[in-house]
Amino acid sequence: MHQFLGYKIVDLPMTSEDRVRVRRKFRASDGREFALELPTGTVLHVGHALHVVAETAYIITAAPEDVLVITPKSIEEAAFVGHLVGNLHRDIEIVQGQILALWNAPLERRLEKEGLNFERTKRPFKGKPPGEHSH
Repeated sequence: MHQFLGYKIVDLPMTSEDRVRVRRKFRASDGREFALELPTGTVLHVGHALHVVAETAYIITAAPEDVLVITPKSIEEAAFVGHLVGNLHRDIEIVQGQILALWNAPLERRLEKEGLNFERTKRPFKGKPPGEHSH
């Protein structure tokens, strides 16, 4: 975020679903209120400035969400997980050798069935919510 050097940064934590909600109101941690009325199909991206005023930049961040953190044992297992999650039309994020996907029961059952190493936890997720995937 070097383009905002010298600005006070106010994080706007949003879940993957929040980042695609085009009409809503919310309040930043410094009290500034936002009323979004964005064009249908707009996606707010992590790291982008929603608003810059005076010396303050309001930056979209990823809020903690219910995710599955998969730790593959090999490159082959990582490719298998990517294929499995992709076939379910789910987005992933790769963080320090781990694969993150938004939690849902069918995906968790499939990972269990395949004997993959994973845990369910709350972590920031930068990917897209279900239904917002692209090829």
